[in-house]
Amino acid sequence: MVKQDQIQKQLLKNKTVILCGGSKGIGKETARQIVRLGGSVCVIARNAEPLEAAVSEMRNLAREDSQFIESISCDTTNMEQLQPLLTEFVERHGVPDYLINMVGYAYPQYVQELTLEDYRKCMEVNYFGQLIPTLILLPHFKAARKGHIANVSSMLGFFGIMGYAAYAPTKFALVGLTEVLRHELKPYNINFSVLYPPDTDTPGFEIENRTKPEECALMSESVKTLSAQRVAEILVAGLIRKKYAILPGEAGLVWRLYRYFPWLVRWITDRDYRQARRKLGKEV
Repeated sequence: MVKQDQIQKQLLKNKTVILCGGSKGIGKETARQIVRLGGSVCVIARNAEPLEAAVSEMRNLAREDSQFIESISCDTTNMEQLQPLLTEFVERHGVPDYLINMVGYAYPQYVQELTLEDYRKCMEVNYFGQLIPTLILLPHFKAARKGHIANVSSMLGFFGIMGYAAYAPTKFALVGLTEVLRHELKPYNINFSVLYPPDTDTPGFEIENRTKPEECALMSESVKTLSAQRVAEILVAGLIRKKYAILPGEAGLVWRLYRYFPWLVRWITDRDYRQARRKLGKEV
């Protein structure tokens, strides 16, 4: 473990990372991990107060004279505001080595309770919130013929369960986007990764559980929850190794099952759904 840590430090030292959605949860832990390993970060988030608190923590972790930790308070769904801020960053620090898009949220709910606005908001935040920073920085990555872009999907980016009708399609969309960009930009030496986190203990997950349908909550009881720190460690290790699909915890097993035996995953989720409804005294 010590040897692996030393290797990661060597590979991340003097690297620059722009991380969108880094004031809380997996994003914050990822930024902390990068700083701890000698990298420099620019953390982007909407809310200034938690952003500055997170950046202050990160500055205490920096050990290299060459490291810098900066922040940009901006909504990544607003291209008009974000573009000049990122352009100014590139002018000062050069083209970053990594762009990590962590922006997103989940609003689980029964489909009949969801409004069209709920679907639009999920797509705006989860999809466009990751697409817009990518579009802004792509010309710089192409001109430099280097870079690594990581988008964050979910286990629900390759299969779906009840309660996530507004959320899962946005995560599927991110996978499709990353697949296309990986292929089209291959001549420019730009690498891509997709993170598929399972249930993770974050402030966002706590909020998500408040609206989760009863059946979904029962089905989730058997799912092992990972810490944000552990997911961040797996993500950073995967980026250093230039892995495309990064699958922490149970995500790896479920991904393989769904790829080779999709009928089995559907059978299991259908069975769990029936059992949950039966337990709640609902029609099955």
